[in-house]
This record gives sequence, structure tokens and C-alpha cells, in this order.
Amino acid sequence: MSRYLILLPAPEAEWAELPSEEHDKGHRSHLQFQEELTAGGHTVVTGGPLDSSDRATSMRPGADGQALVTDGPFSETAEQVVGFYLVESGDEADLRAVCQRFAARGEHIEFRRMAE
Repeated sequence: MSRYLILLPAPEAEWAELPSEEHDKGHRSHLQFQEELTAGGHTVVTGGPLDSSDRATSMRPGADGQALVTDGPFSETAEQVVGFYLVESGDEADLRAVCQRFAARGEHIEFRRMAE
């Protein structure tokens, strides 16, 4: 069995402006994704939405040997990671197919296998 991190990037500002029907559509898409994962024998270890990036704290090594702590996300980008799934699976091909169907419904994902 391998583990896969499925990152969910999205432009937070745009998402906040969408009508409730679009939020409902996204919620249904996630429920369908979770059902398809279970049906395929894949295990969701954990996952969920993240607080908005303006509540993030970034920590980097500082020049003085201490941590440099700043408010906000690590990088300034148009999209932020807004959620994730950590999935355990013995069938990467099927997991990829489930993820591709999820993306085809309008979801943007980044599929990453965890190094072993």
C-alpha cells in the first residue's frame, strides 16, 4: 500500500464570491469523490478544508540561526492550497482514474505519491 496526497488548490477570493449553488455543487462533487474512493478500495486516512491562507504562518530559517516567522502563506500565488486528502491505496491506476473523474467535474487537484 502506498500513500498519496491529493492537494486542492483554488483561488480563495474567487471561491468566496461564488453563489451558494456553486458551493453546493462543489460539496456534492466531494461527496461523490469520497464514495468513489471507498468503492475503489482506497482509504481516506485524513483530509479536509484548511483555514484561509491569510491565517497561515510561515516559518523559515533566519540569518541569525533563529526561525523567521511571518504571517501569511509561504508564497504569494493566485491559488492557495485550500484542502487536501491523504489516501492509502494499493491500486494507483484506479486512484488516478477516480481523481481524473473528480477533476473532470470542475475540481483542480494536484496528485502526489508520498516518497517511501
